[in-house]
Amino acid sequence: MDTPLSPEERALLLKLARDSITSTVRGRPLPRVDLPSLPPRLREKGASFVTLTRRGALRGCIGTLQAYQPLALDVQEHAVAAATQDYRFPPVRPEELPEIEIEISRLTSPLPLEYTSPEDLLRKLRPGVDGVVLSDGLRRATFLPQVWEKLPDGAEFLNQLCLKMGASPDLWRRKPLEVFTYQVEEFHE
Repeated sequence: MDTPLSPEERALLLKLARDSITSTVRGRPLPRVDLPSLPPRLREKGASFVTLTRRGALRGCIGTLQAYQPLALDVQEHAVAAATQDYRFPPVRPEELPEIEIEISRLTSPLPLEYTSPEDLLRKLRPGVDGVVLSDGLRRATFLPQVWEKLPDGAEFLNQLCLKMGASPDLWRRKPLEVFTYQVEEFHE
């Protein structure tokens, strides 16, 4: 990954995410993002995930793997989506806002990971470093590198990623899948 964002750039993105979630949950218009006034790196295309937690438990997580819009707009879009559109959770309610914690992950571009066997795949994955994308051509799912904290065993990590993809947990052992890895710069409030 290129140079990490500065503390000021991180603070701007976290404030944008917080203000956007608060406005949306309270039924107010989104804050306008004045791109020309932002630091150059926040105006560049960037891919992000925004993760919301409440009392330490996941409350929403939405993002994209490919950069297609300015990073500031990407973070704003995913912050609102994590609060209101994550199918696993009901939308965040106004009374929850004080307990919501925001984490932003800025992603590198995913790169294909070549492997020859399930064992080779396990050897090539870097727990705590690599985010992983699995695809069988029809379905696709990803886990951010932070998920390794909860699933430190490589086989279980891949089992759970297959389940997230809507497949049987052992699909990665039975069939060659497309695998991509990426890294993140993660920061939170």
